[in-house]
Amino acid sequence: MTSSRIVVSAAAVFGVAIAFAGASFADETPLPKLGPNAVSVTEDYAFLRSAEAPDYWAFAPFVKPQFTTSACSIAAVTAAVNGLRGLPANSEDTVTTQPEMLELVARADWSALSAEGGDGVKFDQLAEFTQAAVSAAGMEGATVETFKPADNSAASLDAVRQMLAGNEARASDALLLYFNQGVVTGDWDGPHVALIGAYDAAQDRVLILEVDQEWYVPYWTPTPVLLEAMLKPTSAEHGPLEGETGGFVHIAR
Repeated sequence: MTSSRIVVSAAAVFGVAIAFAGASFADETPLPKLGPNAVSVTEDYAFLRSAEAPDYWAFAPFVKPQFTTSACSIAAVTAAVNGLRGLPANSEDTVTTQPEMLELVARADWSALSAEGGDGVKFDQLAEFTQAAVSAAGMEGATVETFKPADNSAASLDAVRQMLAGNEARASDALLLYFNQGVVTGDWDGPHVALIGAYDAAQDRVLILEVDQEWYVPYWTPTPVLLEAMLKPTSAEHGPLEGETGGFVHIAR
């Protein structure tokens, strides 16, 4: 939700200096950008060249960086709504931005949670704010549904795969993902919201369209890892979000 990261703490600096006098930070091996559970789309884009991938082409152009470190929910929802509506037909019409979506929805609580230093949203709040955005955008007939896996059973994994396969078949719906980002990326351990961009059933993997673009570009992850990321509870360091688990928020037209 909040994408700030501490690479090296001050205490670590002084501890190294005392314990290893004369040691240089240049001797440390930097961690890779992505851990073993994620592959960037810049490295692996074969699926997008061979499959129709309707969701990717409908939504990827509208995915913009979250405008604060706490605004992943508004960034993902705005991308989903813009993608479902498509590029405005008239020259005087603009593509809705994240601040404009917040103004359109007019929810002070969402604005506060998404502001710099805000707490970020809970899963139920993501569903609530998504419904508010869909209504405010005038998307007649659109529905918002949620899916929250209870465990990592085979049945839960099958349900995730079925939702992903259904979503991959058309661009008339969107899947928002609430998950623990670090389970996938191997770095920051915290709750996050992004948009599903594609499902490669043959390799059983998912393309996540990242709004945390200060750190990432879209990346693939195996579907079982995605389920694990939905199930991992938020740690106590995230205050009011402690214990939150994730799932899908589905917008259907």
